[in-house]
Amino acid sequence: MKLNYLSQTALARLALAGAFALAAACGSPAPPPSAKPAVKVDTSWMGLIPAPREINMPAGRFLVEATTPVTYTGGAGTAGVARFLVDAVKRDRILALPAPGEGAKNRGINFVLQKEGFPPEGYSLVIGGDGVNITAASDAGLFYGAVTLWQIMTARTGHDLTIELPAVSIDDAPRFRWRGLMLDSARHYQSPEFIRKFIDTMALHKLNVLHWHLTDDQAWRIEIKKYPRLTSVGAWRVPAGPAARADIDDKTGKPRLYGGFYTQEQAKEIVAYAAARHVTVVPEIEMPGHASAAVVAYPQLGVTKNPPTAVPEEWGVFPTLFNADDATFGFFEDVLGEVMEIFPGEYIHVGGDEAIKDEWQASPMIQARMKELKVADEHALQGYFIQRVGKFISSKGRKLIGWDEILEGGIAPDATVMSWRGIDGAIAASKAGHDTVLSPAPDLYLDHWQSAGDLSPGRSNTLSLEDVYRFDPEPDSIGAEQRKHILGVQGNLWTEMMRSEARVLYMAFPRAAALAEVAWSQPGKIDWADFQRRLTPQLARYDMLGINYGREVKVEPGSRRRVSHDLAQCGDGYLLSLEDDAPVVGERAVFLVNITNPCWVWKAADLTNVKALRAVVGQIPFNFQIGKEAAGIPLPKPATASGELEIRLDKCDGPVFETISLESAVSNNDLTRLPTLNLGEQKGTHDICFRFTRSKVDPIWVISSIELVGN
Repeated sequence: MKLNYLSQTALARLALAGAFALAAACGSPAPPPSAKPAVKVDTSWMGLIPAPREINMPAGRFLVEATTPVTYTGGAGTAGVARFLVDAVKRDRILALPAPGEGAKNRGINFVLQKEGFPPEGYSLVIGGDGVNITAASDAGLFYGAVTLWQIMTARTGHDLTIELPAVSIDDAPRFRWRGLMLDSARHYQSPEFIRKFIDTMALHKLNVLHWHLTDDQAWRIEIKKYPRLTSVGAWRVPAGPAARADIDDKTGKPRLYGGFYTQEQAKEIVAYAAARHVTVVPEIEMPGHASAAVVAYPQLGVTKNPPTAVPEEWGVFPTLFNADDATFGFFEDVLGEVMEIFPGEYIHVGGDEAIKDEWQASPMIQARMKELKVADEHALQGYFIQRVGKFISSKGRKLIGWDEILEGGIAPDATVMSWRGIDGAIAASKAGHDTVLSPAPDLYLDHWQSAGDLSPGRSNTLSLEDVYRFDPEPDSIGAEQRKHILGVQGNLWTEMMRSEARVLYMAFPRAAALAEVAWSQPGKIDWADFQRRLTPQLARYDMLGINYGREVKVEPGSRRRVSHDLAQCGDGYLLSLEDDAPVVGERAVFLVNITNPCWVWKAADLTNVKALRAVVGQIPFNFQIGKEAAGIPLPKPATASGELEIRLDKCDGPVFETISLESAVSNNDLTRLPTLNLGEQKGTHDICFRFTRSKVDPIWVISSIELVGN
């Protein structure tokens, strides 16, 4: 494939160079960019992602040198776009172009703001023998033209003192106005430096909305000056597991706290940084559920007499809800008032998802409040809650957006619905006249594995690059009349299993490139085979920029040794790929485990000439809020205080064949190699089933690897 790509590129360059030389010999300039191409040229080598609406390549070229002027016509915003290109080229190609100046110049790179003739965010990019002209009716359009030019300039790797550009004419505009990624900074804090890098990478894909998930049960990440405990208390927790509990902070004598928060100044800087790259930051302040961190900081915001006293370290859906009294609404008006001072964009996200109503149902105070408000049930109370907050947001000239549960209790006509439970929310919202953003699980949930052979943390069912690329944002189930309410699409990065910043990038890219094309390019340009060809130079750019991106992984299990990811599972449940909780600092083992039925099967193992079995095991905390389902987790009775690894042949519900004591592993937070088990004389193939005995659900004993030892 690489040889084919290089040969096509070489032929194209020779054809272009020959045409240019012929024109020069005749004393005439290169053909104008609008001329029809003399030959059909493959443009995939440029790696333009997302695919432009229309692209033509006449014969000709333009050579960019260190003296090539960069100019702008149209004011400060246009000047900023020109500076962006100069900075990007200097960073990525070590070609220092001159500082931008006003007024177009011949044989220069010219950005021209033209108030008419282009759709929103649309642009024209023309490269010819006399220079480069990028024209648009908005600074955003000029910016996206600059991104396309940057892609052409970086299509071939290496550092050059000159860059040869082919003649090209591009007419482009986006399909949707909302082209987003959601970044969860509540479960794991990311540094401001990383957020800026993330925004840079989004902008280079023409993604324009960063939905920033700032509050949840596990943390409150944004500074609110009127309520300082939201961050002094609510931004910190002790991670799950004995390893974290044993990591004592010398200053406090207590387990070291994990977390962080963004000051208002830091957040404003991020917002301004994003705006310069035409990315809008939409903050999310969760309500009425996902409230634990805030209630720990200010217990009066909660419902029960015994609210949580520590920010939880568990994942899942908590029952903690906000109160519905006037004082709580006063709190939210104060909070959102400060939030809107930081984030000037059109939308404020209020969450609204996964609000379990148990606390409200059990609270006499809430029941009395419901009678006072004359609401029929707890769902209607949530509707009142969201509507009241929505009225406050509207009074400030902003728009409310929330997850699709906000539809259940009734919402204001101008509220926007983000559909995550499949696309049903988008269908219901559009039929009711509400704008909607499609962000469905699992289609656009980027915490799923990228390939079946992936051994990294994540949700174990695979969401491949091709799966994302083939997502249809306008299916037949959304009627033609309702499609006008589709603002766009968004991929979500829930970070429970993305502890590090490198892991976030790994899970986001290149799937975000596929999402960007779905969001930007016209339906007729969606072509999986062509996208794959264009992805090759895009991945080279990722390498150049230091972006840790996911790769397709195909691993064949060994004949004598298998890790947990190679083994089958015994039944249905919550199958996750989870990191160990130890060591506190450094790389950690990863295990595939069904947390509601921990059981592994080596299918059709050939035990002929196998004399022994070696098992490496670990233990991870059961830090999952799964409600009543936890009561159904099997707990095979241990024969000793330490517990055992039980081994069965052929049937997981059959008699125990052998056991291995866990005594050597009980006090070890890291991996433990158990004593070798002598299997005796076995013949033929057998399913080997592995299950741990235990008296409680926490911790979860897990298989790291199994090895069959021969003669």
